[in-house]
Amino acid sequence: MHIDHPLPREVKVIDSASLCRLEERACDLSLNSRLDPAWVQANAAPDGTHYLWPAVWNSLFPRSDVPRQLRCELLMTLRGGERVVSFLDVLPDDFTPLPRVTSRDEGMEVGRLLDRSPSVREWLRREGGGSGLG
Repeated sequence: MHIDHPLPREVKVIDSASLCRLEERACDLSLNSRLDPAWVQANAAPDGTHYLWPAVWNSLFPRSDVPRQLRCELLMTLRGGERVVSFLDVLPDDFTPLPRVTSRDEGMEVGRLLDRSPSVREWLRREGGGSGLG
């Protein structure tokens, strides 16, 4: 995907293993928006469904060794069934092959849940847990 392309307007659906891989990659590349991969591993529902919705393009200046990333809104399903919201920077080459939601209704529901779900920081404050931020 060339960097002059418009922002993708599709919601991607991922499993927990894929989410952990994307978080680890973001951590390895020192991307700005990510969660601690160990926290994700400990708190993501093992069989959960998670969603990525591109919000903006992001660049790491002056690091030209890392291509522009998609800063995605992340809707994450936790072990207890709750959903939380965060951001995750994803390289376009990692984003493109991910499966996308297959129905407009599912995409609309993801949008509603993104608006209503607490952020990871709010959830951590409420639960009294450690930092999930990378």
